[in-house]
Amino acid sequence: MLIWLEFGIVLAKSRKVARSGIERKRLAMKTSGFGSMAVIGNGNIGHGIAEVFAKAGWEVCLIGRSEKSVERAVQRIQASLYEFVQAEVMSVSSAKTAIANIRTSTELQAAAAAEFVIEAVPEDMELKRNTFSKLDGICSADTVLATSSGHPASAVDKCVERKERVIATHFWYPPQLLPLVEVCGSAATSKAVVEHTYSILSGIGRTPVVIDREVPGFIGNRIQFAALREAWALWAKGIASAEAIDSVVRHSIGRRLAVTGLIESADLGGLDTMYHFARYLAPRLDSSSEPPEQVAALVRAGDCGLRSGRGVYDWTERDGSALLSERRRELMRWLKIDDRSFG
Repeated sequence: MLIWLEFGIVLAKSRKVARSGIERKRLAMKTSGFGSMAVIGNGNIGHGIAEVFAKAGWEVCLIGRSEKSVERAVQRIQASLYEFVQAEVMSVSSAKTAIANIRTSTELQAAAAAEFVIEAVPEDMELKRNTFSKLDGICSADTVLATSSGHPASAVDKCVERKERVIATHFWYPPQLLPLVEVCGSAATSKAVVEHTYSILSGIGRTPVVIDREVPGFIGNRIQFAALREAWALWAKGIASAEAIDSVVRHSIGRRLAVTGLIESADLGGLDTMYHFARYLAPRLDSSSEPPEQVAALVRAGDCGLRSGRGVYDWTERDGSALLSERRRELMRWLKIDDRSFG
């Protein structure tokens, strides 16, 4: 593994030094269906998005705040690619090619040549708006400017003159393993930009879903937090343990929803039956506008989950790393199923 990773580091560094000929390569790739893109921010989401585009053959410029941070991001991409090779989802040669497609920079100006730019900076709205304002002046008029966060396009385009080219592309974490991207334009976003963004994301093997109208949290987070609100409420009220609640989800709806969505499941089960039970149950579901006090107390105490050693669960007595690895293996298994489905 070390030899392969070291070779990848050499390739990545060579991309940073040897900038000549990049424009010629970009034009050549454009004619074959690929292009050049930039990712602003190299954290958990940013480096994953860069990896996804690089694997699809795009020229990627990963832009971060410091030399050390972008170096760490490239190392994380290398480690992720190694996992794909180990899982036999990717060949070594393809992984090396992906690394070779990535160059790094600490200057926002490096995004000037990109035809598609995705912002993935920390969740600081002032920082996001400032980034879009600068990109609006740096990038050509036909460059699409996208935000990867859960914020709508209208929240980040306040200082942008050409608002019609700003769009939200909400990638799910980890973007290397979860194919969904929620695509949503503002009232000012042009239809052509929405269609072009959808085409790009489809072309790199993602599953883009267009949301017709802006809504806080988009679709996935609204459903996820509606379920989490009920799960937290059941735990906080002492109705069941966290272990019992999670077990119910894993061994029932968690398995089924991977094949049939919520509305599909209701139709398959009988809409009349689901409707009448919903009328009985809906008034009895938790409708709190704030998370339970028991959760708030844990957060105030610094018990924030795995990273602090304790949350609802006591992670000093559970193997969080093993659980994360198990989840990645399961997501990788689904990627293999997706490849067979579309192959």
